[in-house]
Amino acid sequence: MAWYDKVISFSWPNVLIAVGVAAMAPVLLPVVGSVVRPVAKGAVKGGLMVKDAVVGFAAEAGEQVSDLVAEAKAEHYSKPS
Repeated sequence: MAWYDKVISFSWPNVLIAVGVAAMAPVLLPVVGSVVRPVAKGAVKGGLMVKDAVVGFAAEAGEQVSDLVAEAKAEHYSKPS
């Protein structure tokens, strides 16, 4: 028998647990939300910091490649064939 068969099978303990969770949900959800919200906010802020760092790195790398291409073109076209 798979584990999910036991979870969804009817038994009074399962019913009582479900009723208890449903009864406690209005009390527990605001508490859980007040704990989870700052954690989620911190994760979003961390993601934005990483994004800004990557964008800055990509811009700097693009500028360096552009400078390199410009120098190579200048050297190539300045020499007579």
